[in-house]
Amino acid sequence: MQNKEKPAFTYRGVVYPWHCDHMGHMNVMWYTGKFDEATWALFAAIGVTNSYIKEQKRGMVAVQQNTAYKNELVAGDVINIRSFFLELRDKVVRFQHEMFNDATGEIAATTELTGVHLDMVTRKSCSIPADISARIRGLLESQ
Repeated sequence: MQNKEKPAFTYRGVVYPWHCDHMGHMNVMWYTGKFDEATWALFAAIGVTNSYIKEQKRGMVAVQQNTAYKNELVAGDVINIRSFFLELRDKVVRFQHEMFNDATGEIAATTELTGVHLDMVTRKSCSIPADISARIRGLLESQ
């Protein structure tokens, strides 16, 4: 990773037995769910909070997600996710999550997402507000 500073810590959890499929490792649906939780922690850090969504009637939608599975996770593994922004455009953000196995320090999976800022009334894309854009730019510059 080329970032100068560590990415933001956005999730910590454990793999439970019911997260595992019949092959004994965490099923892809749970990777996606844990990455989603990390996304909302990352968004909260820039001001896209539950109250922002309700009060401004604005939100974020994922339009693309690419996930790479690097090392298996099994029941009992403790994981953490670190996240960082890759790109900011008028209505669009691109960001990445890296999921680590706490015990080994190995990357278990990565995912890159593209999100679009949405007017929840018209259901159309709209510009990301200046204050939120400024927070993202600040993170991009510090990375």
